[in-house]
Amino acid sequence: MAQKDPTYDAAQIADKLKDLPGWSYREGWIHRTYETDGWPTTLMLVNLIGYLAEAADHHPDLAVSWSRVAVQLKNHSAGGVTDKDFELARQLDAVALWRPVGGSLRGTPRKFVQADSAGAS
Repeated sequence: MAQKDPTYDAAQIADKLKDLPGWSYREGWIHRTYETDGWPTTLMLVNLIGYLAEAADHHPDLAVSWSRVAVQLKNHSAGGVTDKDFELARQLDAVALWRPVGGSLRGTPRKFVQADSAGAS
């Protein structure tokens, strides 16, 4: 039988979240909300999250609305938050919030995807 991934307690999770601005912990999950500039960008973000989650074989729960995507992560088989959750959270932020800096890519003039303006959720 495969061994379960070790889980973290609330204090350990709070410490690890210091390296993940915008993410918070509540009710056994780590959470983040991304804001978008509207439905087409929301759908692109959901597809990106789906792609990264499938590549990682670790799947978040999502709540999707017109200009928001709320993500929550925990390892169901381990029964809590594990390294997999923190690694996927870092990857989601790295790709979803990436913007060109210099070079030939100038970036979109739209708001596109951004961190939740209300802070961690």
